[in-house]
Amino acid sequence: MAGITDRPFRSLCRRLGAGLAVSEMLSANPALRGSRKSRERADHRGEPGPIAVQIAGSDPAWMAEAARASVDQGAEIIDINLGCPAKKVCKVAAGSALLRDEPLVARILAAVVNAVPVPVTLKTRTGWSPETRNLRRIAKIAKESGIAMLAVHGRTRACGYSGLAEFDSLRALRAETDLPLVANGDIDSPERARWVLGYTGADAVMIGRAAQGRPWLFREISHYLATGERLPPPTPAWVCATLLGHLDALYDLYGTARGPRIARKHIGWYLRGQWPGDDPCRNEILARINRAETTQRQTELVRSLFDGLRPLEDAA
Repeated sequence: MAGITDRPFRSLCRRLGAGLAVSEMLSANPALRGSRKSRERADHRGEPGPIAVQIAGSDPAWMAEAARASVDQGAEIIDINLGCPAKKVCKVAAGSALLRDEPLVARILAAVVNAVPVPVTLKTRTGWSPETRNLRRIAKIAKESGIAMLAVHGRTRACGYSGLAEFDSLRALRAETDLPLVANGDIDSPERARWVLGYTGADAVMIGRAAQGRPWLFREISHYLATGERLPPPTPAWVCATLLGHLDALYDLYGTARGPRIARKHIGWYLRGQWPGDDPCRNEILARINRAETTQRQTELVRSLFDGLRPLEDAA
């Protein structure tokens, strides 16, 4: 979710029901710490706590220092990335590539836990490949290292995001450990969230891609788990107001030049939910929005699009 879960998106998700929002992945490489990307990813101004910062790397000393620096900047939770399948991350032996080196995992976890006075959590996958799943051993290392919580994506690195996430691994792990567990992968509806919690015995669920353009999914899940009833879907007018507020926050963080370009992907995700299918009219409007170079023009086009949806809402 790097490039997506920035401060505007995290704050919006928290406001709409997420219990915790973790930062974009920060590289532990000291040479990258002062880069614009790292500075923006470490920006938590006005963000509701607890502030959780995710770090990634393969050097225990660098990881410990990155954790200390993050705590000095206000982090209240440090999350270690052991699950990212991206090639550019794995080629430097970070993210899910570490699943092939359990002794190094143990050194990294111990170094980070011992470096900071705040809880340290771990995000991982079930293994490097279906043939080399080692979640049970990774969980044992995590427990012995003092990790406070383990989040598991129900795929291996080799699986990427293909196929369906499997939760048998997490169900089996739940029977063996009292470590707080979070289930992740293909949880895209309140009903799915309830099923995953019941099947695995996990303590919580983590939502990633399903919240793109649909940040209200968190409150829908919370309401359903509490009451067994579905919330009514948000109206186009409410979605429009939510999107415009999201755009304003993006413009504020990234500026008037970069803001509209970064906002394009978010607008596309919102429209996908409001106007599903490969509709030529939607695609034409989205293309116009993507060509907009100013914040004013971009927001005008978004308002115009949703104004066109209101007659459909009234007719319904």
